[in-house]
Amino acid sequence: MFKKDCMCPMNQMPNYQEANCPIVEPAINKCIEREFCHEVNHICPIHTHVINKHIYNHTYTPQYSCSEENQVINNDPGCCQGFVNNGF
Repeated sequence: MFKKDCMCPMNQMPNYQEANCPIVEPAINKCIEREFCHEVNHICPIHTHVINKHIYNHTYTPQYSCSEENQVINNDPGCCQGFVNNGF
């Protein structure tokens, strides 16, 4: 027999409606599953090595120069040599 603050005697079969006593039911067990997520921080070292390549492309620009020479060629037949030597 279950009794909770009512005026029903324990050794008698009470009439619960007349005594205004509540009926206590057996306990109901509930199972609650909970999940807890935890963040675990991992340190992963990463090293970066940079290789700088300096590439030189050679170009050649010609620098032209020019020279000039004047040559005088006298086509002198052998017959007129007397005029040249005489001042004419």
